[in-house]
Amino acid sequence: MGILDSFRLDGQVALVTGAGRGIGLSFARALAEAGAHVVVNDLRPDVAEAACHTILAAGGKASPAVFDVTDFAALDSHVDAIVAAQGRLDILMNNAGILIRAPVEDHAMPAFARVIDINLNAVYAMSRACCRPMRAQGRGRIINTGSVMSISSRPGVISYVAAKHGVLGLTRGLAAELGPHNITVNAIGPGYILTEMNRHVLGTPFEQVVVDRTPMARWAAPEELTGTAVFLASDAASFVTGQLVMVDGGMTSNSLLVESQNLGASS
Repeated sequence: MGILDSFRLDGQVALVTGAGRGIGLSFARALAEAGAHVVVNDLRPDVAEAACHTILAAGGKASPAVFDVTDFAALDSHVDAIVAAQGRLDILMNNAGILIRAPVEDHAMPAFARVIDINLNAVYAMSRACCRPMRAQGRGRIINTGSVMSISSRPGVISYVAAKHGVLGLTRGLAAELGPHNITVNAIGPGYILTEMNRHVLGTPFEQVVVDRTPMARWAAPEELTGTAVFLASDAASFVTGQLVMVDGGMTSNSLLVESQNLGASS
């Protein structure tokens, strides 16, 4: 196999959670372009179907999987259904996530717990469910969506920071446990990405704060994360595991990041 061939995902099946739009859809489209059949997970049937249509229209392979990643008791059955339909499961991208902005005194436990459930507990639960067919196959790739907040912090998003720090620890723990089964587990650490969710910050002071703190002096497009995802999913990364790969334009290498400021938005 040549080096370029090792990046191909032909014949593989990838499940991407929260793949209906935004960063998740970009991941799904890239994996499909690399040759994988992508199972698009979203809570909303119409959104999942629309994402699949986008992938199919570009010549890729895709099918929807509508379920809630926090319905922990049902995840095994959802994964079993995917394996039954597709014959295998090679790649899991844990991408589903939410963010709630609030100071500590206003961030009540139900809201805190919901962020932890979606951004951290579901990553573990999905990984636990998907590693079963991967172990049976003798190979697998698990890729988690971390953040610059996996290794840093700022005010106003305490539950998000806690969850993303947890994702890094979980990634390393799963890598240690699943490595003997030829399952790699890594995380991608996005910087500040322009998506539909945060385009409202364009033209605000926060937009310039991010630019000033990022050595590449700009925000990223969702597509700029996808090469890293394809790499980590492929045979080219067969000996890479337990890593957090930052795709942040150099932000976390910038010492200004440790200054205490209320930035008012999220990665």
